[in-house]
Amino acid sequence: MRKTLASALTLASLAGATANAATLPCQEGPFRQFDFWVGEWDVRDADGKAAGANQITSEENGCVLIEHWRSVQGGHGQSYNYYDPATQKWNQLWIGLGILLHMEGSFADGSMKLEGPLQYLTQNKTTTLRGTWTALPDGRVRQLFEESTDGGKTWALWFDGYYTRR
Repeated sequence: MRKTLASALTLASLAGATANAATLPCQEGPFRQFDFWVGEWDVRDADGKAAGANQITSEENGCVLIEHWRSVQGGHGQSYNYYDPATQKWNQLWIGLGILLHMEGSFADGSMKLEGPLQYLTQNKTTTLRGTWTALPDGRVRQLFEESTDGGKTWALWFDGYYTRR
């Protein structure tokens, strides 16, 4: 009787695991659009100068990408990136380096494009930042940030980074 009960429980748990695996959220479609950024990266600016290192992990069954940034100067920060099916938008919440950033946007024309308010916490100043992440043919990822201080009328280069896998 005990063997039969143990076997039945084992089969039930395996069946449940299989059913759960088949119904996990975030496994396809727009939830996977930012996966090209996942990895361990060395980051350089457009002139080839080392800027820092970045680790991007896919967590919670692929529902969130978590970024762990460390600059060559020792500064650090994190971002949380997720697709919201209700709005059909990607979101990024960045905290670190004395700034708070919440951007949203979408994947279009081969790039992830996000935009939102950038708060400089120690300066009591808010601007607009837009970021574009593009997977390059050589396996690198370009991360281009531009900032606007006039509500998006004009834009200035904020950071132009090139990610190379470690």
